[in-house]
Amino acid sequence: MKAVSVITIKKELEHRSAEELMELCLRLAKFKKENKELLTYLLFESHDEAGYIQVVKQEIDEQFELINTNSYFYIKKSVRKILRNIKKYARYSLKKDTEVELLLYFCQKLKGFKPSIKHNVTLTNIFERQILLSKKIIATLHEDLQYDYNLMILDIED
Repeated sequence: MKAVSVITIKKELEHRSAEELMELCLRLAKFKKENKELLTYLLFESHDEAGYIQVVKQEIDEQFELINTNSYFYIKKSVRKILRNIKKYARYSLKKDTEVELLLYFCQKLKGFKPSIKHNVTLTNIFERQILLSKKIIATLHEDLQYDYNLMILDIED
């Protein structure tokens, strides 16, 4: 089965009743975990972005605690998984400042991680790429936010 475009879906949803829309949303939520997570964000957490960021930061902390430090192979796998989750949570929000804040927090945790990432090229490259991505996103934000986030980047890079 080939999926139709978003525009076609939008036109079809305009002709549905509120009851039918609710049932479609519930069916989507049952079908895949990411759909349920997105609906949870939209319904319960989108009104409090700061609280959402704090919850995600706590999850990042927990994930960093669970990293197997026996070898850099396991560290790299875990770091990539954490980064994938951060990207997913940033996609839910669609706010650039939320994405920057989460990426900078990730970089801060990665830099302070023991054993040091400086002994592994891949981890260093991941760190540097996220800093560059953060800088690119920061350039699109308001001047006041740019200043604050650039100060955070300077602290992380030092």
